[in-house]
Amino acid sequence: MSTARHSSNAELLDPPRSCPDLDVRDLEKRTRLMRIVTRLIAVSDLGCREIARRAGLPAQKISDLLAGRLEHLSLDELRLVYHTIDPEGALNY
Repeated sequence: MSTARHSSNAELLDPPRSCPDLDVRDLEKRTRLMRIVTRLIAVSDLGCREIARRAGLPAQKISDLLAGRLEHLSLDELRLVYHTIDPEGALNY
């Protein structure tokens, strides 16, 4: 059985390469910031729910962040969480 037919069908289901979620620079920035924010959460005295409340985000967003589900958070949301935990932090993202 040939697999050529299956791969051509898979291409129809893949997102277009111009999709904004596939922007490499944005993904790199979000990944770096996710690592920083995750460390800050780990050493913070604030609980996840309190961080979410202060940032004005659903608690699920913080859970997604800690679970590594980067696709669920925008760069702006990550910055917001960062500044919620460390208001005086000098973030250059």
